[in-house]
Amino acid sequence: MESSDAAPRRGRPGYDQSSMLEVIVEVFTDHGYDASSLGMIASRLGLSKSAVYHHFASKAEMLEIALERALGALERVFDEAEAEAEAGGAPAGAVGRITEIVRAAVLVACEQQPYLILLLRLHGNSEVELRALERRRALTARLRAIFERARSEGALRDDLDPGLAARFTFGLVNSLVEWYRPDGPETPEALADAVLAYVRSGLRVNEVADFR
Repeated sequence: MESSDAAPRRGRPGYDQSSMLEVIVEVFTDHGYDASSLGMIASRLGLSKSAVYHHFASKAEMLEIALERALGALERVFDEAEAEAEAGGAPAGAVGRITEIVRAAVLVACEQQPYLILLLRLHGNSEVELRALERRRALTARLRAIFERARSEGALRDDLDPGLAARFTFGLVNSLVEWYRPDGPETPEALADAVLAYVRSGLRVNEVADFR
């Protein structure tokens, strides 16, 4: 899979893969991936079909690169939180790790909003979609494992299933993409604080757990 950090593939002057991808994702979101044709994409971009193919080998590659923007960013959230905890640079315990992950995931949801919307609307009708859905399930499993650790540490009520806690938390974060507006009154940082406050209230963790 091509990383979103790779250098943009350049072709026709004034266009690169990254700027084209933003428009392509709009087409996928407006019409659905299956119903979106190369003709629709070329028309929205104001390019010929051959010019589009200069930047992307196929429609499947367009989808794969777009989904990497969301999935890669979310996977890095977990990797960085775990690395920081192991290095002693984050609050101790599972609750501290949950705090770091939720806060960073909210920022990703705001920054990568179009790509996350695309991810959340997949139907699993292709190999690219199935791989993306599997990666999404793996993220939920990673969060569930951290909630399980929080319960074993006494920071999570015993009657709350860690799997449900993980799904509820991701559901709350994912819901932001449907109404968040970059030019709106709420900043990503303020939304992160609000989501953390809601998670804390909903889970009713012990008073010793610090979600600040």
